[in-house]
Amino acid sequence: MRVSTIRSTIQHIKKRLTGPSPYHVSLLVLIPFIFTGLAVLIFIIAHYTGRASMTQLMLLGAIVAGITAVFSVIITVIILRPIRRFIKAAEASPAFPKAPPETELQKQDDITHFDYVFREVTNLISKVDAHERFPTIIGQSRALRNVLSQIVKVAPTDTTVLILGESGVGKELVADALYQESGRRGKPFIKLNCVAIPSGLLESELFGHEKGAFTGATARNIGKFELAHEGTLFLDEIGDMPLETQAKLLRVLQNREFQRVGGNQTIKVNVRFIAASNKDLQRMVTEGTFREDLFYRLNVFSIIVPPLRERVEDIPFLADHFIKKISAESTLTPRAMRELMTYQWPGNVRELENILSRAAVMAEDGRIETVGLAHSLEHTYDMSMSHVDEALPEREGKSLDELLADYEKRIILEALEKTGGIQSKAAQLLGINQRSLWHRTKKYQIDVQTIKKQQNM
Repeated sequence: MRVSTIRSTIQHIKKRLTGPSPYHVSLLVLIPFIFTGLAVLIFIIAHYTGRASMTQLMLLGAIVAGITAVFSVIITVIILRPIRRFIKAAEASPAFPKAPPETELQKQDDITHFDYVFREVTNLISKVDAHERFPTIIGQSRALRNVLSQIVKVAPTDTTVLILGESGVGKELVADALYQESGRRGKPFIKLNCVAIPSGLLESELFGHEKGAFTGATARNIGKFELAHEGTLFLDEIGDMPLETQAKLLRVLQNREFQRVGGNQTIKVNVRFIAASNKDLQRMVTEGTFREDLFYRLNVFSIIVPPLRERVEDIPFLADHFIKKISAESTLTPRAMRELMTYQWPGNVRELENILSRAAVMAEDGRIETVGLAHSLEHTYDMSMSHVDEALPEREGKSLDELLADYEKRIILEALEKTGGIQSKAAQLLGINQRSLWHRTKKYQIDVQTIKKQQNM
């Protein structure tokens, strides 16, 4: 009986320590109380170590405690007055978010209230700073601001950066921001898309060639590395670079020197290197289509740009930006905005811009009633209904949310079974990141280890 009582007491204390405090004490009371208590404690200790009588100590202690209390109240008022003015002004600002109902009780506690306001103000400053510092990168989501904070940290260094993300997420904008924030700003910033150059000409584009090096080489050509000397070289879609060129690129990254095609002169360069890819380079290394040593040379500092579906809160800002850019007279109706917010955006920001451009052209009197995504969603629904019927034979009595959850769980199970329970491969098969898959397996209580054992039997 004693053990259970002690256990319940410990749980109660733990709950009190980790949860919101039910007691709300004003700092005007708390600070003077602390100072007064310290003064009394000092004189109690002095009684047992000194020779003064108790009456003398009590009288002296009362005087000192009173003076300390008055002094601490004055100091507290002086400190709290500007803080309270700041809190009041911050909460009166239209940009300050309204507190949710559950925090109203907590706000009676000065410390909790101050902490809440300061956190929200810090969050607002972070958004403003992100917009002012990176005006070309539109959005205020935490996921995007995490990318911007990474840019701020790595940009001033000469560290090689690998930018990863789906097609259309804005990897080139991140590369531009890295250059603008770097110490090489104002020096050459050379860009090359590895997909846009035929494989036979890519080496010449990178390293240059001498006159007569091959058929059609009628004059010496300066390559991108040489042009980027003292500056920054950005290679986009590096996952599409041929293996032979990858080997030569690796040597340049290691030694910072190369020779033009058809030349014998060794050219040394000082270049900051940024690469980007929409492919899974690690999987390509396993498959043998991308050099492992080059991958590790590139992957010194990686920045993963999240897809648009993982930062839905940025869509209104992006839509407003693109609409103003396309046509200042156009406006989006709430119906059109709902379409944008509920779409999955496989083409990400680039697709959003294209769809809004089309909608602005088709709109009458500049009012965009629909962006044309409803038809696409209906088509996707019709194409997948047969699979839903097979996967969910018993649909009666279930809500739409329950049906979707069952359907999602079946799809995840199928992907894990196909990949032998390897979550990284299953995530790639499903087109989501590994962390998202991990959360879903926990949500649906899917035992991945059991699937692995069954596949290995």
